[in-house]
Amino acid sequence: MKRTRNFSIIAHIDHGKSTLADRLLELTGTISAHQSHGQVLDDMDLEQERGITIKAHAVSMKYVDEELGEFTLNLIDTPGHVDFTYEVSRSLAACEGALLIVDATQGIQAQTLSNLYLAIEHDLQIIPIINKIDLPSAQIEETSATLVDLIGCDPDEIICISAKMGDGVPEVLKAIVRMIDPPSGDPEAPLRALIFDSIFDTYRGAVPYIRVFDGTLEQGMPIRFMSSNKGYMAEEVGHLSLKRVVTKSLSVGDVGYVIPGCKMIRETRVGDTITGSKDPAREPLPGFKLIKPMVFAGLYPTNTEDYADLRDSLEKLALNDAAFTWEPETSIALGFGFRCGFLGMLHMEVVQERLEREYNLDLITTLPNVEYRVTTESGEVMKIDNPAKMPLISRQMIVEEPFIKTEIMTPTDYIGPIMKLSLERRGEYKTTEYLDGSRVNIKFDFPLTEVIYDFYDRLKSISRGYASFDYEFEGMRPSNMQRLDVLLNGEPVDALSVIVHQDKAYEWGQRLTRKLKVVIPRQLFAVAIQAAVGSKVIARTSVKALRKNVTAKCYGGDITRKRKLLEKQREGKKRMKQIGTVEIPQEAFLALLKVDED
Repeated sequence: MKRTRNFSIIAHIDHGKSTLADRLLELTGTISAHQSHGQVLDDMDLEQERGITIKAHAVSMKYVDEELGEFTLNLIDTPGHVDFTYEVSRSLAACEGALLIVDATQGIQAQTLSNLYLAIEHDLQIIPIINKIDLPSAQIEETSATLVDLIGCDPDEIICISAKMGDGVPEVLKAIVRMIDPPSGDPEAPLRALIFDSIFDTYRGAVPYIRVFDGTLEQGMPIRFMSSNKGYMAEEVGHLSLKRVVTKSLSVGDVGYVIPGCKMIRETRVGDTITGSKDPAREPLPGFKLIKPMVFAGLYPTNTEDYADLRDSLEKLALNDAAFTWEPETSIALGFGFRCGFLGMLHMEVVQERLEREYNLDLITTLPNVEYRVTTESGEVMKIDNPAKMPLISRQMIVEEPFIKTEIMTPTDYIGPIMKLSLERRGEYKTTEYLDGSRVNIKFDFPLTEVIYDFYDRLKSISRGYASFDYEFEGMRPSNMQRLDVLLNGEPVDALSVIVHQDKAYEWGQRLTRKLKVVIPRQLFAVAIQAAVGSKVIARTSVKALRKNVTAKCYGGDITRKRKLLEKQREGKKRMKQIGTVEIPQEAFLALLKVDED
């Protein structure tokens, strides 16, 4: 135990977390120079391309200190995006220390601050690191002063590095073994091991990644998951290097894996506690909660013949992602598809892109929305995640929507435009904290539905990329929400329905009809586009009919010949309008996402 150090890395997206992990792996000899490639731990194509960590990883390294001898360093990596905050909290709970990386060119960002507070809550030892000091635009002194104010450290404790070039990285390894405490626990107590992540192995089933807090986990030992009270056998245990390394047992402070022989990753929940079946622990480790999806959207194949392939692909994807939920649904406009639940917009984008890339599917995604809680006149409570299922609102009904607590960190130059944007999105202003002379942290409460569409893009646009955004779920609050339906030639299109606030219904209806007029292709008959709340139409526009010149073959002659042809054409269009259908392109759903942009 005294020779073990468990640590994590806290950083905002693109601040150099994965690059520093690469350097640590090289310096400890875990990988050789010729094995190294950018972002070794980020093994997914999307992670490599976007420069973000989507799936957390863990790796053990052997490090020999010149003065103190050999140590085992367990790096428990964390995702860097706000969608995966719960996974970050469980990874931090498995550690005794954390490396806080701040980009010298950008300073502290909202997500870094949020994860730092999580680390402080878990009483972790923080090692402050300033990265990218080799860049000409690096502001080392200003960043250092901000770190000192934030965590109260001594300026001499801050390590300045360039993870890309390798400068200063050996000092990081020395600081890990000297500043971070060794793990503590009772080897003689009943087993308690925290699941901080789990993956799915095609041949072995679900494989939980664990940190042992008390007792010993041995191969062949009967074990039990405390949240579900289901029993299994520890078929195999081992340490996590870049590959799984089998061992006979894991003791207090060890980070590794166990193969319990369960088929579904949903049974190995992140944050759950593993204990022994024969001598179980009395209480689980604190902090466990079930992960619930926050954002919902419909996924439909563009070709109805691909429905079975989409179902199989979702089943395979859900094996590796316990936070992703899906269930079949039917749309009159789009046919058979699935209503899927995601942790947030990034999670949704990743799932959609993986389905299209890895399973070669062509998909239509409906407008993402949140889950509402509706209390009917009779007192029945309904959870609505599909706008088409929202009942017509009466005065006696109570509709509640999810609210989030947010932090927006920005240079002081952009406070005005950000305040304006936030108030447009029904934000409730809370406080403003000045971090230094040039940076400020503004706190708001927002309805989640106002944030999920394009708020982040708009925020980055008006702040020239300098503002950062972080949020956490707060709870449900009553709101005046209404269902806004879109009608094409009088027929409602359920897939285009949205739930909007009463004050914004007319504005949304105007913009929605205007956008759809541009993207819906012209037909041989006129297409009326209407937006309606209940039976009241609040906006209307039309797509003009394509006109075929039926009188072109008439050279002179009596005018009655032309009138006869035009009358015949008019009758045909009237009949066509009654039986004709309008095909809705994917661009119509993309237009909904950008409805706030004129």
